[in-house]
Amino acid sequence: MAKHGKRYLEAAKKVDREKMYEPREALELVKSIAPAKFDETVEVAFRLGIDTKRADQQVRGAVVLPHGTGKTKRVLVFAKGEKAKEAEQAGADFVGDDDLINKVSQGWLDFDVVVSTPDMMGQVGKLGRILGPKGLMPNPKTGTVTFDVAKAVQEIKAGKVEYRADKAGIVHVPIGKVSFDTDKLTENLKTLAEALIKAKPAAAKGTYMRSVTVSSTMGPGVRVNPAAFASR
Repeated sequence: MAKHGKRYLEAAKKVDREKMYEPREALELVKSIAPAKFDETVEVAFRLGIDTKRADQQVRGAVVLPHGTGKTKRVLVFAKGEKAKEAEQAGADFVGDDDLINKVSQGWLDFDVVVSTPDMMGQVGKLGRILGPKGLMPNPKTGTVTFDVAKAVQEIKAGKVEYRADKAGIVHVPIGKVSFDTDKLTENLKTLAEALIKAKPAAAKGTYMRSVTVSSTMGPGVRVNPAAFASR
């Protein structure tokens, strides 16, 4: 069992383990008990009622949080010609084709998100063993394989986050920083919850949103009432 520090234990005492907090109340508590001296990231974990072993019950996608995450992401775009120019004008940090693919193949990973035009995917696919394990492989489901590279870059810079259920059916996503206003964190949380509800697989049975927990990077989890998001 992991050992926690004194600050974490003091923060944990302020959380009622038996209570299901409303979203705003939970986030206010997370902000007030964040134990670290740096501006911690506020994260949420949704436990979904899905069978991840079944192909028709995968939950994956992306959503633009209205207030961003507090972190500016470095965007790499694989594109040629006019599409490369569009990506540069939209604010992409790195843009290229063969030379950039070669650089990544040699182990360079100084970026947070990868976007590619569809015509480049044949070559980008060769980077699967490098980008795949890092969760960086472009995917049409998350809007990162597209000819509209300008829109993709702008959305990522504006606060677009990807979500994907792990093997246990849990989705972990950052929704901001402890320094964010509670209203902004609450709106980000609700926007993400709405996206997950829309992404509910038709084959999923029973209660879909089984539990919701918010926490700061170094702080204890605070349970949120799933009914607050009108999930079924």
